[in-house]
Amino acid sequence: MPTQTHTMPTTEEFRTMLRRHGLKATRQRISVHEAMLTLGHASADMVTEALAERGSKVTVASVYNILSQLADLRIYTRRLSANNKMYFDINSTRHIHLYDRENHRYRDIVDDELMELVSTHLKRRRFKGFTVEDIDIQFIARPTRKTKTA
Repeated sequence: MPTQTHTMPTTEEFRTMLRRHGLKATRQRISVHEAMLTLGHASADMVTEALAERGSKVTVASVYNILSQLADLRIYTRRLSANNKMYFDINSTRHIHLYDRENHRYRDIVDDELMELVSTHLKRRRFKGFTVEDIDIQFIARPTRKTKTA
């Protein structure tokens, strides 16, 4: 079985996705996506800060609305951190997350073998009154040594 890799849509692929959903590739949407290509996992505040560093003036509310819309369309996914902050993930393929609970950072872990093991196990299980739609695995961790946050 081939190993899955990070899948982050290029700007051109992103434009195509937007068109498929009947949305325009506005300057703000493209700017947010390009910031997310660099950040990977980010809150609206983080994206707004990255845009400001590039000279773009977009409000946090506008960035949050764009990120939420993209998550609703399943172009991005959402992650709620332990500090109740919403983070967005540009990688919408099936993968595992390692969540650093001290620095509130996410890291992707690609482990096809583990995902297949869990998926196979769940196919044999039934949960009365529920249908399993997806699998979301998150490891909660803390750094083994002190790391400085940027």
